[in-house]
Amino acid sequence: MKKKKELGEASPMAALPWMNGERAVVVLYIARILCAAPFSLLLYESISLSIVSLFAIFLDIFADRDDPFSQFFTTRPGASSGILLGAVTLPGLMLSRLVQMSRGLSSNEVGFADFEYFRLQYWAASASCFCVLAFLQFVLHRRVTNTQSVGSCRDWKKISGVCCIALYAGICCIALGAKNHFGWKMELILFWVACHGSSAVKLIQSILQTFPACASIGETLLVTSGLVVYFGDMVALVVGKIYGYLTSPNFPSVQYFSRRSEISIIVQGMTLGLLLFPMIFKFIYQIAGCFNFQDMRPNNEIKKSLIFFGSLVFMLIAVVPSWMQFVQDFHSHPLLWVLDFVFSEPLKRLSLCTYWIALTYVSVTRFYHISKNSKIERILLRKYYHLMAVLMFVPALIFQVSLFQRKVCFIFLYF
Repeated sequence: MKKKKELGEASPMAALPWMNGERAVVVLYIARILCAAPFSLLLYESISLSIVSLFAIFLDIFADRDDPFSQFFTTRPGASSGILLGAVTLPGLMLSRLVQMSRGLSSNEVGFADFEYFRLQYWAASASCFCVLAFLQFVLHRRVTNTQSVGSCRDWKKISGVCCIALYAGICCIALGAKNHFGWKMELILFWVACHGSSAVKLIQSILQTFPACASIGETLLVTSGLVVYFGDMVALVVGKIYGYLTSPNFPSVQYFSRRSEISIIVQGMTLGLLLFPMIFKFIYQIAGCFNFQDMRPNNEIKKSLIFFGSLVFMLIAVVPSWMQFVQDFHSHPLLWVLDFVFSEPLKRLSLCTYWIALTYVSVTRFYHISKNSKIERILLRKYYHLMAVLMFVPALIFQVSLFQRKVCFIFLYF
């Protein structure tokens, strides 16, 4: 009787040993999006998301079973791989946005050009995640080959991976070809999507090697896909703008570009400018070293600080705004545009900016001191920073929704 009772009270997860809580939540997340997607407009996108999800589940299970990627990457100790969550978060979010936009097409609330451009953005994000998954499959195959595992198991892993890759590539070509009639436009757009995938593979390797034991593969994949899509959109804007100046606007990238708001361009430019700043600073510092600035040891730290802050100010005031004004017709300098926006409602917006600065100062000083000298577990310290993020975002959502988009860029700049 006791054994029967234990069997009767067994959790549903026990019947599916590969299904843990995280995977169950992600599966429900994907299922909800696929059920809401109109197949008349988003059939190929729904199929591609399903393929990415299945491929990610396959890799996630094997990664958590015997940690096959530890020979190639040093990930955060004690954390699950998170491959499934990292691979489907951004494509799922963009597909859900496409579902929302599809509902506005019939009422003309959303333009068809905006919808088509966001569809291309979805394929760029999906291809970025899928190419990283294909790279992980290749790493897994190398590891299985080196360990000389059972032949049937090795063949099954290889065949399943190859089938997912072939099926996804076929769906991608059909989806993009159906819109461009399999002409040179399709080839150009496929090349653009493929560049996102190859860039994502290179970037995730660079991040995992540069920051060992700092993040799981899934967390790194999520950051990588976001950066690649964001930077790819920035490059496409520049290329489309240049081609628009030189020729007529029949270029595919110009054809599919939607009208951007000023704030979206400002946030994009500031974010990518800050992300690219370390490379620029390193280059400037190397040039300064050629002029023997590093030999003056008493003032070495002061000169480093001057070079750093001078380069940062030049980047944010000259370089980044120049790109913003090139891709968007601002009536004034973007920095003046931001100041005009903040001072248009000084009581609310200046108060929020002051609140963010104070909270950031407390977060950096107080919690950094705790993390450096305390014996509190790292997982609890991370929750403190999660709490700080909530405290930063909630007031803007309640009192100043229009300031919410600007807030992401400002907070990133403060840190």
